[in-house]
Amino acid sequence: MDIAGHAAPIKKLHWLSSVFCGILMCKIVYDLTAAISALFFKGYNKLNNKEKLEWNNRGFSTFHAFVVAAGSLYLLLFSDLFVDDEDGLFINKSSTLSDTVLGVSIGYFLSDLTLILYHYPALGGVEYILHHGLSMFSIIQSLLSGQAQFYIFMVLFTEITTPFVNLRWHLDVAELKNSKLYIYNGVALFFGWLVARIILFVFLFCHMFLHFDQVRKVYPLGFYSLIAIPPVLSMMNSFWFWKIARGMILQKEKGGGFKKIEGVGFKKAINLSKQAKLYNSPFKLLT
Repeated sequence: MDIAGHAAPIKKLHWLSSVFCGILMCKIVYDLTAAISALFFKGYNKLNNKEKLEWNNRGFSTFHAFVVAAGSLYLLLFSDLFVDDEDGLFINKSSTLSDTVLGVSIGYFLSDLTLILYHYPALGGVEYILHHGLSMFSIIQSLLSGQAQFYIFMVLFTEITTPFVNLRWHLDVAELKNSKLYIYNGVALFFGWLVARIILFVFLFCHMFLHFDQVRKVYPLGFYSLIAIPPVLSMMNSFWFWKIARGMILQKEKGGGFKKIEGVGFKKAINLSKQAKLYNSPFKLLT
């Protein structure tokens, strides 16, 4: 099967509608985030324009994460879509719902990437562009060909960690770094990242190896993308996990804040503060 054989006119209309819905979703949630924050969070109006932009941007990032993670979980575990049967192999399976979720996700990545490029580098650097670009490239191929959606949804499920990343940034900007919620969220981020972005990728690679006979049936560009892109995303996830783990260690060493580092000397205290910023910097990814 290839893209030309799968892309019927009615499907093209459905795909475009789904992408448009994803873009519209981002716009609506962006505006709602701004309006609700202005009404119920006192500190929002004190933020500068750059902080407000990222605050609102992370609002629709979180909403997309919930939508796509829920859709992926349902399609992978609770539906019988990706089961080998008389209708075909799981590698070639797709449905109206799966196409809709992929289309909405493309709309999100397109909206977020547009904002990143337009306001570059306020919302993220090259790593964000690389992540979003690879994600869109993979999702578009899977949507147009109807192949490898099983693996695409496994990768999309990793977005479940995004709300923890965004909440951490919001709490940081709101000057609530000493709150219990900040600490609990940091722990949840660590273990969530470990399960969803490290262990799940190991499972993905093992599953691809065990079902390589089906993976080879994907059309050429899709096949090579499936072989090349997940390892790149996995390396990026591993790098960010290292930064998260390192940040947790630094946070634990700091203990009670500056009281813990008063006796280590001014220069060393400054170095510790600079290192701690690695953990406090926003990991907006996956994007």
